Amino acid sequence: MKIIRPFLLFFLSVSLLSLGGGCATLPKVSDAIDNASIQEPPQILSAKGLLSPEKSKALMERLKRSVAPTDMLERYSAVIESVSGSPLTSGNKVTLLIDGPATYAAMFKAMENARDHINLETFIIDDDETGRRFSDLLLKKQAEGVQVNLIYDSRGGFRTPAAFFQRLRDAGIQVLAFNPVNPLEARKSWNLAHPDHRKILIVDGKIVFTGGINISSVYSSSPSGKIPGTKAPIPWRDTDVQIEGPVAAEFQKLFLDTWKTQKGPNLSDRNYFPDLKAEGHALVRAVGSSPGEANRLTFVLYVSAITFSERSLHLTNAYFVPDAETIKALCDAAGRGVDVKIVLPGNTDASLTLSAGRYHYSDLLKSGVKLYERRDVLLHAKTAVIDNVWSTVGSTNMDFWSFSSNDEVNAVILSKEFAAEMERMFAGDVAKSHEIRLEEWETRPLLPRIQEWFAHQFERWL
Repeated sequence: MKIIRPFLLFFLSVSLLSLGGGCATLPKVSDAIDNASIQEPPQILSAKGLLSPEKSKALMERLKRSVAPTDMLERYSAVIESVSGSPLTSGNKVTLLIDGPATYAAMFKAMENARDHINLETFIIDDDETGRRFSDLLLKKQAEGVQVNLIYDSRGGFRTPAAFFQRLRDAGIQVLAFNPVNPLEARKSWNLAHPDHRKILIVDGKIVFTGGINISSVYSSSPSGKIPGTKAPIPWRDTDVQIEGPVAAEFQKLFLDTWKTQKGPNLSDRNYFPDLKAEGHALVRAVGSSPGEANRLTFVLYVSAITFSERSLHLTNAYFVPDAETIKALCDAAGRGVDVKIVLPGNTDASLTLSAGRYHYSDLLKSGVKLYERRDVLLHAKTAVIDNVWSTVGSTNMDFWSFSSNDEVNAVILSKEFAAEMERMFAGDVAKSHEIRLEEWETRPLLPRIQEWFAHQFERWL
């Protein structure tokens, strides 16, 4: 079985080339921008309902006054409102969680205090020390009368033994495999080219965690992840957020919609949408994206935000294989004087993806984009901060497969204070990175150039 399972996973992955990204297309974001009309002001949902236009305008004006003058907020909000059904919500408290230990500590504290339900959606849940800590706590809470509902991606969880999930089911936890690998277990049309890459934890409908962190010991303080070809373990660098406030209901809707579309078993009758109150001052939008949607929301999110940036654009992304429209948006931003900096991995668990991304370095560097490769860690974060007021943290990689074929989710946060935290985190990553300079890059050896060209031929499937 140890031989058969990896071979089967490889065979299935190769099969995806004929099923997935090669046939998909991404929308032309410039069309969405042209078709969007700027509302004065954007619609904002509070804990007490939809704000009046006057209150919404006052809220946006107060936010704009907190930073240097920018039209980015109105222009971006107009585009996202035109393609998304998710509202911008006020009254949220957002806590930045850097790396696995801080994230897991906050998650465990919230789950320990759960009283009604725990909804967990993840791409990977490993049967290792961290995965067993999660499962033990989930079993404990289920025994206490808290209903636990778990969605895991069948591809991401392929190496996790069936017995791991059966133990949870036997205790009353509702477990749903997203698009099962085994076609005989599929509850709808079998489609391995559509994975669930989201990471969402919702506790009692009031506290949300989201970002790039899976459930695995590679994120622990004593990392067990290894780069192929190396002997020493290397720590993983990732980012999550904890959010409390009215936007929790929007993340809950995304979880329950996935449960419904995947034809999961009937859920226990719990208070999934409790009354929520304002917990802070951040404006937050939950942006969920799925394949088959013409608008591909996370793709529109990134390209429109890059397009509207005016002063600074600081991206961190683990798997960076940009399409032509994203490259143009980045180059245009640098060309109009925006400080465009991108932190990318120097080490990776996906060498083909790393080479495919490096294929585009020359064009980006020539346009004025500053590129950095993070040292000493395996970078897995997917974040951005723009104009000291707009931030996003989520599961979305900047590659074709993530934009076109995955279920993804990002939190978009409009807050000067949170953006300042993001900038401090970004500066810390830059300080621990190697800057790629054009003159140095253009003298690199022939072999990596060949590897980059080769990987570029497959970038629609990466």
